[in-house]
Amino acid sequence: MRRPRGDDRGQVSIELLGMTPLIVLTLVLMWQCVLVGYAYTLAGNAADEGARAGTAAPRGGARQAACEAAALKHLSGAWKGGAKVKCSPSGYVTADVGLKVPVLFPGSIDFPVTVHGHAGTVEEVKE
Repeated sequence: MRRPRGDDRGQVSIELLGMTPLIVLTLVLMWQCVLVGYAYTLAGNAADEGARAGTAAPRGGARQAACEAAALKHLSGAWKGGAKVKCSPSGYVTADVGLKVPVLFPGSIDFPVTVHGHAGTVEEVKE
């Protein structure tokens, strides 16, 4: 039995093979966007926790240390590596956290992009 000319049997398999790289690339880009959003969330949360701890600590170097320690405590090991924490221990305590955005998964190489989280809170007055 002969197949008729112009039979498109197997065409779907060939099209799937051709589209597979595009599908994989789309999934990788979507995952990278998720990592960027997660980095912003982590930076903001770490800054909030740092500012909160900075207001509860006594003034001076202890406040700066408490702020930085609290901010870094709320980051996992893979995200701590490139983290930069800066606290200003004035009457209005602020914390700035900068995180590097990883390529595909934390702990690997990083993009040369840093996301920033900023938080501030008023100093608690204890009487």
